[in-house]
Amino acid sequence: MPFSAVKNWVQRLRRQRWLPVVVPIRPLSQRHRDRVLAHLLQLSESDRFLRFGYAANDEQVRRYVEKLDFVRDEVFGIFNRNLDLIAVAHLAYGPTPEAGAEFGVSVLQSARGLGLGARLFARAGRHARNRCVKTMYIHALSQNSAMLKIARNAGARVVYHGSEAEAHLRLPAPDMETRLAQRLDTQFAELDYLLKKHLRRLI
Repeated sequence: MPFSAVKNWVQRLRRQRWLPVVVPIRPLSQRHRDRVLAHLLQLSESDRFLRFGYAANDEQVRRYVEKLDFVRDEVFGIFNRNLDLIAVAHLAYGPTPEAGAEFGVSVLQSARGLGLGARLFARAGRHARNRCVKTMYIHALSQNSAMLKIARNAGARVVYHGSEAEAHLRLPAPDMETRLAQRLDTQFAELDYLLKKHLRRLI
C-alpha cells in the first residue's frame, strides 16, 4: 500500500476517534543549534518578552542559543511536515537532582491552540523524573497566562511576586512506566522525522 494511502487511513481513524492523536517530540542535539536559533528568531517581540522575560533582540537570542548545553540539559522540538521547528522546549538541570530543573518553551504563532506546550511540559516532566529530579519549575512573567495555565493544569503550585510568578511541580520517583515511555517517545519521534524526510524527497 502506498505511504500516502496509509497516511490518509490513519488520519481518517483519528477523525473518527479510533486512534489517539500522538505528537512526535524529538530530542534535539548540538547539530540542531541552528534550527533552534531560526525558530526563536521567528518569535515576535511580545513572544520573546514572554519567553525570556525581556524583549530579547536578535543578538541576545543568538547568545542564548550559543550557550545551550545539549549534553547537560534536555532540549526538545516538534517538527511540522516541512521539518521546520514549530515548538521548542528547554529543560535546564541544576547541579544536583535536589536543585530541580527549569522549564521554558516557545511555540510559533501558527502552531498555537494545539496543546503543544502542555505536551512538551509533560514530556520534560518524564525526563526529569527519570533523572531523579524532585521538582520542575517555571519562572515566568505574571502576564504569561498560557504558560502558567499549563503548569497549573499539571498540578504545579503557582506563586506570584508582583510582575513575576513561579510554578513548582513536585515529581514522583521514576518507575518502569516512565522509563519505557521515554524510550518509546524517542523512537516514535525518530521514525516520524525519517518519514517526513522521506516524503520531502519524494515531493
